Amino acid sequence: MSSQQALLTILDDKIRQDRLVLPTLPEIALRVRQTADDPKVSLAQMAEVIAQDAALSARMMKVANSAFMGRSIKVSTLSQAVTRIGLSQIKNIATAMALEQLFVSEYKQVQQQLDKLWRDNIQVAAIAVACLKSYQANQPHCKLSPDVMTLCALVHNIGALAVITEAERHPEVFGHPVFLNSVIDKAAPYISVKVLKAWGFAEEFQLSAKSWRVCKASAAVDYTDFIRLAAIARGYYKSAEEQHRLLEQYLARQVIAVPEFMQQPQIASLYQDIRALFQ
Repeated sequence: MSSQQALLTILDDKIRQDRLVLPTLPEIALRVRQTADDPKVSLAQMAEVIAQDAALSARMMKVANSAFMGRSIKVSTLSQAVTRIGLSQIKNIATAMALEQLFVSEYKQVQQQLDKLWRDNIQVAAIAVACLKSYQANQPHCKLSPDVMTLCALVHNIGALAVITEAERHPEVFGHPVFLNSVIDKAAPYISVKVLKAWGFAEEFQLSAKSWRVCKASAAVDYTDFIRLAAIARGYYKSAEEQHRLLEQYLARQVIAVPEFMQQPQIASLYQDIRALFQ
């Protein structure tokens, strides 16, 4: 049995026996989500919860003062930041900003893999949100939410985190990144859905994690389509012919305006704005 097949077998056995160690949301993200779900919560109470984590507080200030929010007047306090972002968005944005805490290991080789995975997730999020905002500028009827899109993109491959954690017990795997990526492609979709179910994330998050690798547009434009556009931009799909057909579908539906969509000034600018949130 090859090393790859051995690792896949271990993962499959642990999944079937419900013994696979799944990543858990950072504690601060859990508190924010629980607080946001309280129909009686106030903006002041939400600010108090976020203030318990200095790193998250700083990130939320950055979001509030960013081009992402589209405001020119800067806020100077966390309460002002929470008010500007709003309770409807704070749950997803705060969760997105806290996720980086999961991508940490005491082992250098593992940390390198986790750093790459997090950078990839940020790039996918930046492309997906930039394309969504550009699409909404021309299609105002589209009700998809940029903050949901951001979080959806950041967790679209969250199962890879569990795969890397399991592979950590097999050092020989980390000497072969192509091999590890192959294992992730095979195992991550199913594991991602399990993680998102355990976190209590809505169906739209689970659907994107499960199906974004399928090189076919959704029946109606949804979050998964913009993650697929990010996959196209990053050269993810192995079949150039299938990728071309997918691109043609998005052009026909006017989801994007040109084949080289990342070169459009509006999308390129939005892309840099989103990336800046995570720097």
